Amino acid sequence: MKRWRVAGINFDHMHMGDLLREVFAHEDAEIVGLCDADPARMQDAIANFSVPPERVFTDLDRCMKESRPDLVILCPATAEHADHVERVAPYGTAILVEKPFAASLADADRMLKAVATHGNRLVINWPLAWYPPHITTKRLIDEGAIGEVLEIHYYDGNRGPLYHRADKEEVSEDAAIVEKASSWWYREETGGGSLLDYLGYGATLGTWFMDGRAPIAVTSVVDQTPGLEVDEHSITIARYDTGLSKFETRWGTFSDPWLTQPQPKCGFVVVGTEGTIASYDYEETIALQTRARPEIHTLPVDVIAAPNRGPIEHVLACLDTGAPVTGPLDPQLCRIAQRIVDTALLSAREGRTLELIG
Repeated sequence: MKRWRVAGINFDHMHMGDLLREVFAHEDAEIVGLCDADPARMQDAIANFSVPPERVFTDLDRCMKESRPDLVILCPATAEHADHVERVAPYGTAILVEKPFAASLADADRMLKAVATHGNRLVINWPLAWYPPHITTKRLIDEGAIGEVLEIHYYDGNRGPLYHRADKEEVSEDAAIVEKASSWWYREETGGGSLLDYLGYGATLGTWFMDGRAPIAVTSVVDQTPGLEVDEHSITIARYDTGLSKFETRWGTFSDPWLTQPQPKCGFVVVGTEGTIASYDYEETIALQTRARPEIHTLPVDVIAAPNRGPIEHVLACLDTGAPVTGPLDPQLCRIAQRIVDTALLSAREGRTLELIG
């Protein structure tokens, strides 16, 4: 494998630190550029990964021209995803966009058009896609363990996006509350809200579990917290030709699932014609029942080997071999999920059930 040059551009999303850590740990990759208009937001990454001053930029175009990356990691606010992809695409580099795909289907299509025009690889990273329980669930589905998938039941979130930083570093409750007033996470115009933050996870992995099938109609309801312009809780019902599925997003879970699973548990329950699977985030087993063995029993999750343990090593391996990105990373599959998200947003706004848009 060649020595891969990777740049991280825009630090709005705290996952930038997690992705850069994967680059730093990869024996065939190096961080050749960091870029953000606010130098203060890059300081932790500069210190954590020993990035020299000549590789730190505040201007995107200068960063691209001088660092000459093979792969760009983009972590801007959701509403700025399309703008950033359109700016980076002319340089011809591969692009990894941290979830969600986009703030709207129109923005997603702008991103797809930009990379089609310039011949880039576009990858959408959903951290849940790398969790062993969900990878195990997809394998079992593909092997026919539960027959045809009929329903997806999804509940996920955390205490809130301001309660942690990169590497899941905890933030005090007082500090998180103070930051709400200025954070992009809590502004509608920048793509804030729990629905945009987490429905894409459920809709994307749900579409993956459904083998690419799309729903017919969507109904969504969001909370309306006084003083907030975005939601912290949403429930979306998707009607498929096989029945109803439910996708629930929550900022304000009792505990963060990476420390202690809250109740309801964060993750998925998948119902098929021949059985069911409960696949919860971070857990070491999945719960399975089948017609041959209807009592609920646990199975250990799969051991995930390189190069499929995380987004950076996987994407670099695909670039090295020329293999396509598939599943939740594939922007075409993500576009189906974006249609669900857009329909849910409009349904919540209009207070009625809508046919799937797009």
